[in-house]
Amino acid sequence: MGRIIIFTGKGGVGKTSIAASHALKAAREGKHTLIVSTDMAHNLSDLFEVKLGKEITQVAPQLDALEIDPNQEMERHYGTIKAALDQMIFSKKEMQINEEDFENLVILPGFEELFSLVRIQEIYESGIYDVIIVDCAPTGETLSLLKFPELFSWYMEKLFPIGKVALKVLRPVSKYAFKMELPNNEALNDIEKLYVILNRLQELLKGRNVCSLRLVTIPEKMVVEETKRNYMYLNLYDFNVDGLIINRVIPESVSEAFFEEWRKLQKTYVEELERTFVGTPILKVKWYGEDINGIGALERVIADSFQQADLLEVLKRENNEVFEKVEEGYLLKMKVPFVTKEDLDLYQSPTDLIIKIGNFKRNLPLPLVLRKYQIAGAKLNEGELQVVFKEFDK
Repeated sequence: MGRIIIFTGKGGVGKTSIAASHALKAAREGKHTLIVSTDMAHNLSDLFEVKLGKEITQVAPQLDALEIDPNQEMERHYGTIKAALDQMIFSKKEMQINEEDFENLVILPGFEELFSLVRIQEIYESGIYDVIIVDCAPTGETLSLLKFPELFSWYMEKLFPIGKVALKVLRPVSKYAFKMELPNNEALNDIEKLYVILNRLQELLKGRNVCSLRLVTIPEKMVVEETKRNYMYLNLYDFNVDGLIINRVIPESVSEAFFEEWRKLQKTYVEELERTFVGTPILKVKWYGEDINGIGALERVIADSFQQADLLEVLKRENNEVFEKVEEGYLLKMKVPFVTKEDLDLYQSPTDLIIKIGNFKRNLPLPLVLRKYQIAGAKLNEGELQVVFKEFDK
């Protein structure tokens, strides 16, 4: 069984150097390791001082690197889907529908970037690597990317098999009435295959023994607040966050007066992070006066901050959502830290529990046994959402 560690955080906090340090440590321990960038603004080439392309390249003994182009991955595996979407976009010029509404209709946000995850899944399932380190895009993009497999699968469950039959009937009508080409059978077959793959991908990303996420932050007010929100949303979508790395902490050895006030301010935010992330392993990486570039610089980070023997293991396993049978019916317990009652919106459809926090919404499919139950009450209790379901009156 391999290991996948995903690094995310606000832009500019040093995710790439932290991820690369983990990758180099794994390689130095004799583990065949791959570091992957899913950020369209790739930084691995600069950091390793090696030109990287769209193919896997060795950057050190036992260590390979890859900068994924999601558009290329989509074309390589599912060109028929892309062609169908392109045809629909071309056709819309003759439709009486505005640009924004059309894009919302035919393109789900994050669809192309999804194929970065599909490539990582393929590499993992090949069994070539012991450890895969993923350097993700900044927080918002990462959340959109990671939640997409579940979102797309949810859509597919609503559309198939009825949707496939309906499209066959509607295809000639749409061409005549709307001058719009709907996906052909080949594209629909590829969409169905993608649906199966995404179910496996969900299991992989949420498998507590294989995959975990680590948040990278720095001790500054705005970054600390975004880190809290990031952690909350990752919990909402049931990802296992097993570590917090506080980067660029000014060490006590820096004695210049210029840094004294800065160090005091940092100390305040480090203590806040330690209080709010109780139970989550926290690692600190000191501030360096120069850019972290090259193998030598990464070796220095490892020597200073990443010596612990279990660094590459799953440092914490936590079930973020649990259904329990209780006397009055069923109880859902979901961890949603840092959420207030005002932030939360909750309602039920015939098949799903819909939870909305800020700009993020999750459709949580209800177990079949709960399809005849309804929400009887909900409350927040110390960062945990508790929802009680009772059976319908007969």
